[in-house]
Amino acid sequence: MKLRTMKPLESRIAAITLLVLALVLAYFVLLHWWFVAPLRGIDSQMDDLRDTQSRYAAAIAEKPQLLNRIAELGHNQTDSSTFLPETDPNAASAALMQRVVDDAAAHAQEGSCEVSQKMPVNNPGTASNEPYQKVVVSISLHCDMQPLVGLLYTLEKGKPYLFVQDFSVYRNPLVNTQKNVAPLEVQFTLAGYTRTAASPAANAQGGATDAQGGDNE
Repeated sequence: MKLRTMKPLESRIAAITLLVLALVLAYFVLLHWWFVAPLRGIDSQMDDLRDTQSRYAAAIAEKPQLLNRIAELGHNQTDSSTFLPETDPNAASAALMQRVVDDAAAHAQEGSCEVSQKMPVNNPGTASNEPYQKVVVSISLHCDMQPLVGLLYTLEKGKPYLFVQDFSVYRNPLVNTQKNVAPLEVQFTLAGYTRTAASPAANAQGGATDAQGGDNE
């Protein structure tokens, strides 16, 4: 089989093609993997560092506001009005249930609202190193809509801070009433926090420390 001799133009095109392929191969072998790729990696890392620096700079700029917020939260924690005044959980539960009765009676002018059942809810004991203890009571109501809304608002927006949980409401169609609409049957738990009383051992230790300090003086 006789090979056809390429024309001068075809030879020139073939030579240029081979030269381009050789240059591309030489670029990837000699330049890209040894110089370009590492430089691109360094550039990506620098972008990440710039982004991290900008985030830290923004956080540092907000430091005064954060410190003011922390100070405000610390002040609120020391405000005794945010906690139930009683230190004994049983006394706190009784006072919490009586508060619901009183608040429901205060909204009676807006419609019918009566506490049908109230009882304390057992709560897991608080560890000795915890400064606060949660107090929970269960409440059942026969209440119209308007006084119910006012009662819930009073409980959750006032002080001490109280939290309505496990809320359920339905209308009992079997209840006979002189009105056209039967009152709502409402059940929920109401929680608050009371400060844990200092243990006698802690008080005794504190007294001993004070006495030792007095003797040193």
